[in-house]
Amino acid sequence: MKITHPFEKDALYLALDQGGHASRALVFNGQGEPVAQAVQDIATTRNADCIEHDAEELIASIIAAIANVAAQLGSATSQVLSAGLATQRSSIACWDKHSGVALSPIISWQDRRAAAWLNRFAAHREHISHITGLVMSPHYGASKLRWCLDHLPAVKCALGNDRLALGPMASFLAFRLCHERPMLCDPANAGRTLLWNIQHQDWDNSLLHLFGIPHSALPQCVATRYDFGHIQLGNHRIPLQIVTGDQSAALFAQGACQADSAYVNVGTGAFVLRIAHHRIDTHGKLLSSVAYQDDTKIEYALEGTVNGAGSAISWLEASDGLLNIAAHGESWFTQPRSELLFLNGISGLGSPFWLANFPSQFLGTGTTVEKALAIMESVIFLLKTNLDEMAQHLKPPKNIVISGGFSALTGFCQRLADLCDVPIYRPTITEATAKGTACLLANLPNWRATGTWFYPNPDPALPKAYQRWREAMRLLV
Repeated sequence: MKITHPFEKDALYLALDQGGHASRALVFNGQGEPVAQAVQDIATTRNADCIEHDAEELIASIIAAIANVAAQLGSATSQVLSAGLATQRSSIACWDKHSGVALSPIISWQDRRAAAWLNRFAAHREHISHITGLVMSPHYGASKLRWCLDHLPAVKCALGNDRLALGPMASFLAFRLCHERPMLCDPANAGRTLLWNIQHQDWDNSLLHLFGIPHSALPQCVATRYDFGHIQLGNHRIPLQIVTGDQSAALFAQGACQADSAYVNVGTGAFVLRIAHHRIDTHGKLLSSVAYQDDTKIEYALEGTVNGAGSAISWLEASDGLLNIAAHGESWFTQPRSELLFLNGISGLGSPFWLANFPSQFLGTGTTVEKALAIMESVIFLLKTNLDEMAQHLKPPKNIVISGGFSALTGFCQRLADLCDVPIYRPTITEATAKGTACLLANLPNWRATGTWFYPNPDPALPKAYQRWREAMRLLV
């Protein structure tokens, strides 16, 4: 009797998710179910404001993850129709445009090494925001790219020899993964450089001149859906047809985005996005971006950013000792409520405050577990602050769709619902970036699987804690 393979005769899609802690390769079938997956951890080097990854280790991790899922699929690799890549958006790289050799580390989106240099352009803040939809921040690519040009001899030499390529990490990864060696960049990643004109969807000459970034070294700007090239999956070459950012991909994990929903993704950082059909200017409070673009349409997003979520727990682990959030995080929410608060500027204070150097601190004393809970509540408080800011420009959401690592914690989801007074939906698959990438590859089918709803419950202590936190923040920002 013939044994049927679990994904025989089914269209398959390969989603590559390069995140702050690991590189993932997942294969989804036509019903949005993962049928193969692999994870390769990556190392992060931290030294004060300098946060980076080894570029060759990172590309090797993706190649290893691809090889792993190819082995799992076996002969079914031939059923993989296309591939997509989603990455950390504000991370950058420099490389040799002939050999592909990395000339710099991957400088993380969390990195703020060039904050002082960027401050010299303070008079241009409004101009930069108008063109890019961003605020002037060292988290974005321009100051990091300029730092490489100024401080890395290999980058200077390559520029002089007309061999330099630089830009978002996504462009470097696509260059190294694809046989065609493409020099291309999608809107989500180009839009996190402070060099990209959100109206014209291309590099902006005035900003290139302002920051001293050579146009000749940058990749060509293209749409989210594009023929980027072909990557190797086992014995087959698979077309890479989607390149985007992690948060942009997460928007589409359930299919087409809903204008009356807010989308929260909580991983290394936490992000809240609302879809819009036009750019919304919030005068530097929130971010405007292109979430998706193809030949027929363009989708914009309004976005709030919390830099310290998982990274803030990692910061606590480094100072207070090991915590296992996956194993013990749920129990933290059953602890008696502490008065401890955390003012969270880990990796810089994001929207709507925008302070690159903010004195993160606990107000009060507590155990390590109480500190961890205070950190997670600070993420909830910052998300609430951003949702309130969004309500100045869009109707309040009817619900919140949550994903990412923290979303696995029922206590976290419930407290967010309680504070925001909005129902929260948690899909069965909480790793939204890879699923959203696959959903884009499959042309946005309805992949909304059964999940869990969290409805607001009265919790008088929570809004009181939030008000104390807001007052403490007001005194510092």
